[in-house]
Amino acid sequence: MKELRVCARAGVASVALLAVSVLSASAQGAGPDISGIYWATQYNAKVQIVGGGELPFTPAGKAAYDKNIAGLKDGSISDDARKFCVPDGPVRVLATPYPFEIVQAPPGQITILYELNHQIRVIRMDKPLPKYEDLVAYPSFNGYSVGRFDGDTLIVETGGFKEKTYLDATGAPHTDELTTVERIRKISPTQLEIVITVKDPDYYTREWQARFVYNLRNDLRIEDYLCGEPHRDISSIPGVRRP
Repeated sequence: MKELRVCARAGVASVALLAVSVLSASAQGAGPDISGIYWATQYNAKVQIVGGGELPFTPAGKAAYDKNIAGLKDGSISDDARKFCVPDGPVRVLATPYPFEIVQAPPGQITILYELNHQIRVIRMDKPLPKYEDLVAYPSFNGYSVGRFDGDTLIVETGGFKEKTYLDATGAPHTDELTTVERIRKISPTQLEIVITVKDPDYYTREWQARFVYNLRNDLRIEDYLCGEPHRDISSIPGVRRP
């Protein structure tokens, strides 16, 4: 009995230490738990901007968009994200009709794993975004992201994108001056919201926003995704069109 009482006291002590650790992490600004597997509530091939209307193109942006639309239609321009399974890039990655997983690890980092094209995004926490000249020196498909928590919201700033990606499946263009700010938060115990603000002065006359909502689906697991092979059935997602 004495041994049982000792074990019980040890168990209580462990629980207390765990509670202290959780409270300490919260006090240090670790932020709320947004980890989990999420799946879109809606898919749109064309990005839907907050407030409605068309994308606010500059003349140069409209010319680039018209060129992309014509090229994608006649085959003179390749949609590499679908043809070669390269990453979708900014904004378009948020419209994915496939599940993705948010992992709040390793320490000092949040990692997002997308099933579509097996994309990986790394968000470096509590660090400043590098200067523009440093970002464009080493551009990448999903850019360089830094994040911080503001209350219940994860704020992610990103720059340093490759110009070759599109902002949506219709070919909305961007330049290497593109920067984005995402506000990621739980809007209920089972739903996640991401509102992204897009700034690209060469191609857009003003900043604009798009909003995405996802259901928490921890009953799922991220599956393999290979070009040219059958994938998960996504026909249940509103807006997805099947051949």
